[in-house]
Amino acid sequence: MTLPRDPITIEEIENRIRGGEVDTVVCAFPDHLGRLVGKRVTGSYFLDHVLTHPMHACAYLLTVDTEMTPLPGFELTSWEMGYGDFRMTPDLSTLRYAKWLDKTAILLCDVHNDETGDPVEEAPRNILRNQIEAAGEMGYELYMASELEFYLFGENYRQVRAKGYQNLSPSSDYIIDYHILATTYDEPVIRDIRNYLSASGVPIEFSKGEWGHGQHEINIVYAPALEMADRHVIYKNAVKEIAAHHEMSVSFMAKYSNDAAGNSCHIHTSLADKENKENAFWDADKNEPSQVFRWFLGGLLRAEKDLTLLFAPTINSYKRFEAGSFAPTAIAWSRDNRTCCLRTIGHAGSFRVENRMPGADANPYLAFAATIGAGLWGIKNQVDCGDPFKGDAYQSLELERVPHSLEKAIEVFKESELAQSIFSERVRKFLIQSAEHEVNFYNAAVTDWEKHRYFERI
Repeated sequence: MTLPRDPITIEEIENRIRGGEVDTVVCAFPDHLGRLVGKRVTGSYFLDHVLTHPMHACAYLLTVDTEMTPLPGFELTSWEMGYGDFRMTPDLSTLRYAKWLDKTAILLCDVHNDETGDPVEEAPRNILRNQIEAAGEMGYELYMASELEFYLFGENYRQVRAKGYQNLSPSSDYIIDYHILATTYDEPVIRDIRNYLSASGVPIEFSKGEWGHGQHEINIVYAPALEMADRHVIYKNAVKEIAAHHEMSVSFMAKYSNDAAGNSCHIHTSLADKENKENAFWDADKNEPSQVFRWFLGGLLRAEKDLTLLFAPTINSYKRFEAGSFAPTAIAWSRDNRTCCLRTIGHAGSFRVENRMPGADANPYLAFAATIGAGLWGIKNQVDCGDPFKGDAYQSLELERVPHSLEKAIEVFKESELAQSIFSERVRKFLIQSAEHEVNFYNAAVTDWEKHRYFERI
């Protein structure tokens, strides 16, 4: 197992700031959409104040949509409660240099109630930490990796908006899955991503072309669950900023076009024994997957439907689930079969399960929390995974299907005993309300599809 990344010491960052090598520290936390929100702090103020006194941010940051519209009905904060502040408490273990930005470091924060000092339950980092702590109480540690795909476009973000997100120019004119020649054309951007992130405490394994025009996948080295989720959001933010430096843009939408392959976020998970650090998913004596693995996988199988809301959190997420698309449409597990939503790969120490349901729009903290919580539930209740599926899961008439819409995913999540056993009532209500607001906004919108279909001919 890999060890957690060595953090930058306070002495080191102080020397860099005093010496003028760092003049800005981005202090941020992940919101419920998986975005980084926070403040840019001058180096001197960071040393003199932030290290000893908590910062503050408006609590509405966890109760807005992508347009930053304050949404009603949340326990955390509201107009009636005055939209007060909560504390941004620095997690110094996350401090790293942001090499793609000039003289900048980045530090992730945890969110706490300003009056009581208690962790804010609804904060994604706290939601994930609760599941990691539950695993620790059972004697386990989680190691995870997320494989993110994105599309690279020749236009910058302002040009994309000016074109109404239509008639965009992907960076290649054909599918570039594993192509070396075609991906060479994009190397000025992709190389910067690999090198800048690796130099910033987000170590990269490799990059490759994917199954779309201008589609890429860049793999991050696996890590303990919370560290991996942190790497994920920093990486995603950095990729957009690096592309912008090149006057280009990227999209992590689950499905940006009817005619294009979807963007996935395959999540790899392994469970380690806290005492001996061995892979708990593998029985070394029998040289085969362990019973603990079968129970963990049994819980995860149940979660694919019950917790779809956390793997596919947007209206757009469900456009990705198409037959023959390498995105799952049926709930089944297999040994190295990409038509199933759960795939087992590796051997012995590297043996793990890959969850192929999440799209690149998933919030990693919530998707990881769902994965861990479901697996632990399976272990506690000894839910066996059954036999692996063989064949083409897309064509099977016997397998249960993935929920077909965000509305359906919300409905299943509301009724799920599994969700109730994993998440507190307050967190469940928060997740449901956030998703229902998104559905309501979508249902109220007049789309281009409707205009093309009904404007003249209805």
